[in-house]
Amino acid sequence: MAGRTSNWEDELGRWLQPFLDRLGHKARRRMCPLYVSGLIGPGDRKSVQPMAARLSPGDYDQLHHFIADGVWDAAPLESELLVQADRLVGGEDAVLVIDDTALPKKGDRSVGVAAQYASSLGKTANCQTLVSLTLARGEVPVMVALRLFLPESWTSDAARLKRTGVPVEYRAARTKPEIALAEIDRVIAAGVRLGCVLADAGYGLSAPFRQGLTTRGLFWAVGIPRHLKVYPVGVKLIWPVAARGRPRKRHIPDILSRAAEDMLANAKWQNVSWRNGTKGRLEARFAAVRVRTADGPPQRIKDMGQQHLPGDEAWLIGEHRSSGEKKYYLANLPAKTDLRTLAATIKARWICEQAHQQLKEELGLDHFEGRSWQGLHRHTLMTMIAYAFLQHRRLAQVGRKKKNQRSTAAAEPASRTPSHRRSHRSTTTSAMPVLPKKNRQKAAA
Repeated sequence: MAGRTSNWEDELGRWLQPFLDRLGHKARRRMCPLYVSGLIGPGDRKSVQPMAARLSPGDYDQLHHFIADGVWDAAPLESELLVQADRLVGGEDAVLVIDDTALPKKGDRSVGVAAQYASSLGKTANCQTLVSLTLARGEVPVMVALRLFLPESWTSDAARLKRTGVPVEYRAARTKPEIALAEIDRVIAAGVRLGCVLADAGYGLSAPFRQGLTTRGLFWAVGIPRHLKVYPVGVKLIWPVAARGRPRKRHIPDILSRAAEDMLANAKWQNVSWRNGTKGRLEARFAAVRVRTADGPPQRIKDMGQQHLPGDEAWLIGEHRSSGEKKYYLANLPAKTDLRTLAATIKARWICEQAHQQLKEELGLDHFEGRSWQGLHRHTLMTMIAYAFLQHRRLAQVGRKKKNQRSTAAAEPASRTPSHRRSHRSTTTSAMPVLPKKNRQKAAA
């Protein structure tokens, strides 16, 4: 790397050592820090050519080979990322946020590109869609997985899949919830500590996704559409009385399922505040009732057609925002959970949107110009490693400030005894500064 390295680059070299130990080959051990430094450092464009031009012009071919064509396995680095994420923010009070983010693209030759709905853009666009997993605690997120979703226009075209190097095991059609569950299994297998899984309605709508989380022994809170059906918690299965013909062999519920919004129509709504925002306390009106999900086996019920039988018991939560917008959620948190905890858990999902924005604006997540499956996923892996390093620095900075505050307090004589004790946990973690921004101006030639 040309020129004198800065303090953060020296620190990066030390922090990356566990990742480099897993890379093995000498050239790869040199290219990895170079690529990550290019993502973090100055410059508006974070694709291979401009990064190499800024950092080490003579290494362009090696840097391109490292990210696009090199024969090396990304799995060991992905495992190390999980280890570092757990060390930074893992714990029983951590949340794992499932979402997806769109990378707008022109043309149709880059892997996975198609006209598809992009939730982050709020419209249909020509883009790649990545399923994301974000581990977060105390408003500090660390991205731990980004996996490309392949639309039907790709999974049905073997020639396109082969041309872009999609591995055989990923060529079959998979829904976003199926991709998310596979990545959750990888996170669990790595021993990452977390307390609850969060997702928006795009995932919460899927009964197999919710059931998959429950089967894995996880707490979850997910968005749902207003029309999703649920049963009152006291629903019972009864034997239907046959007016004629043979006796019925299957139970039916004694109450029909209802849309989520109808179930909450007569509920008691309360103003709930869950955290401080940039303009003061954030609050909305919430209501919650215990229900049974309507995601059991389908069953014909008299002349009402088919309905799904009652499933597990869960919380149905409604939110009325000051803008007039209404949102609905399901959560399998314990029955004794209070309304404020339900609201705060649900609203913790916003942190992934901040992570997506920072990965794009600061680290060039959407700047990759290659077309292959391997190149795209290696680039996203490097951006996640860079992001984890910045969060490491952020947490270290806060730790130093807390240490200095304690030292100052110990050095000053107590003037009087406090009149009361604090009755809540410290909010130091939630008051952390934003990610340190590097100089975005182009380096002088």
